[in-house]
Amino acid sequence: MAPNAERPEGTRVRVVPGGPVLVEGPVEVVMDDGSTVTSDRFLVALCACRRSRAFPFCDTSHRRRVRAGPPDDRERPAAD
Repeated sequence: MAPNAERPEGTRVRVVPGGPVLVEGPVEVVMDDGSTVTSDRFLVALCACRRSRAFPFCDTSHRRRVRAGPPDDRERPAAD
């Protein structure tokens, strides 16, 4: 799309690495069981990690994730 071209009508969805899926609202989400939840906000954060207590909406629970694996150099004691 050309830089000055108008964006076609539609919904914009942005995936945030390690975070939520941002959807320009309002939005209606169909759950696994067929029920629906809605939000009339202009930007809706949908949980991608399933840790949210407000699922399917993000409550930033992904920020409390503990990283596994070896520590980086800043966490290692200095060698003598």
